[in-house]
Amino acid sequence: MSTRLNHYAETQHRDYHLRLLRDFIRHAQQQPPFVEEDCPAEDLEFLQRLEALPNTHEEEWFLHEGQQLMGRVIAAYGHLMPFLHRDLLWFFGGDCLHYMPDEEIANFQLLDERRHAALAEGREFSYEDERAKIFGMH
Repeated sequence: MSTRLNHYAETQHRDYHLRLLRDFIRHAQQQPPFVEEDCPAEDLEFLQRLEALPNTHEEEWFLHEGQQLMGRVIAAYGHLMPFLHRDLLWFFGGDCLHYMPDEEIANFQLLDERRHAALAEGREFSYEDERAKIFGMH
């Protein structure tokens, strides 16, 4: 397989999830308690960590930090859940997987298997198109 194609596929995968993350952050920034004048310092600190996360995707602790922040969203900011893309729970993994039903996990596992098979065989692979097929969006 060409290194260039492999790099492109991995970049496409990463960029897809970073777009979802940035979309979630934009929605979160517009919700309480973050829009309130007297927003508690603890909430502001959480939002700052969340806002910084996409810029740290090359750091070795990126996935761990993402797991912690997604877990905090679930535990402390339940009203943000409608804005949290399920793909991010799978992407960050770890404890985030506890909040996903088995069927959803199986779909994401299949998606990853197909992505890795395409990479190994040197075939082009569109993560978003394949995701739509597996999740019945086409």
